[in-house]
Amino acid sequence: MDAPAPLVDPHGRTIRYLRISVTDRCDLRCRYCMAEHMTFLPRSALLQLEEIAVIAERFIARGVTKIRLSGGEPLVRRDVGDLMRRLGHHVGAKGPDGGLDELTITTNGTRLAQHAAAMAEAGIRRVNVSIDTRDPDRFRYITRHGDVTQVLAGIAAAKAAGMRVKVNTVALAGLNEDELPDLLQWAVDEGHDLSLIETMPLGAIDEDRVDRFVPLTRVLEALQARFPLVRDAHRTGGPARYWRVEGTDTRLGLISPLTANFCDGCNRVRLTTEGKLYLCLGHDDQVDLKAALRDGGIPALDAAIADGLALKPARHDFRIAAGAAPAVARHMSVTGG
Repeated sequence: MDAPAPLVDPHGRTIRYLRISVTDRCDLRCRYCMAEHMTFLPRSALLQLEEIAVIAERFIARGVTKIRLSGGEPLVRRDVGDLMRRLGHHVGAKGPDGGLDELTITTNGTRLAQHAAAMAEAGIRRVNVSIDTRDPDRFRYITRHGDVTQVLAGIAAAKAAGMRVKVNTVALAGLNEDELPDLLQWAVDEGHDLSLIETMPLGAIDEDRVDRFVPLTRVLEALQARFPLVRDAHRTGGPARYWRVEGTDTRLGLISPLTANFCDGCNRVRLTTEGKLYLCLGHDDQVDLKAALRDGGIPALDAAIADGLALKPARHDFRIAAGAAPAVARHMSVTGG
């Protein structure tokens, strides 16, 4: 079958990056991400593994070169290893059906030690691990019950398996802001990268996000006072803007949806675990790819992807203000990180 034209949105941006939420479930309950008592989708509502693979491969055929598996926590899905192996076959492939430059995964790290070797064998060379503190008591408070030693063991296992580790940390006032310089020093010592993230107004939670919001402009000033940071032109396809700790292999990424809008170069779309294609993290516009695929096969899937692409907005509308409603009602775990 001939591949359709590459994916170009109404604003002239070519889509090269697909993020796939393989499950909305998570084994942690981070305070800034979700409510303590969450209701997750019934398993009957989820895309089957084969359907995720078919949709992903259709995006690859249309020019997507990077896929990130996420959640929720992707490693809680029992068949995620099969998906990684199938998509891993496309890494480095060339030909009329396209190929991937990179297959990656974002995880909270709690199950990474058990999966790291298999992930590397499947073709994953880089993993993002979300960890907001290395302090056991703080970690337990932020995640509501998590054990940071599990995550640190997972990071060590990923490194031992030959994967490059990027630590993702949400900057949180009163919780971890004072720890961020030490976290960067740890990343330097271990040979990891570190990306800092401003909290995003997605989904209703049990706290007011304004109380925890930290502008990364302030964080950067504090880090520059301690580390020799130089601008780095490195890009991974995501929204981070990078600095390098001079004299090391560690990159510092800043993801600043509120203080430094990153939408002008957006090349991403997101597939949810129930088969909805979202064109922007901060908008509700979406199309149902699961229904299209089940009702009309590949032709209907291609048409639905085209319909969705036409809805991609120029930018998100995130803002943090006391008492303000979240930008969208859905939680980050639904759309995928």
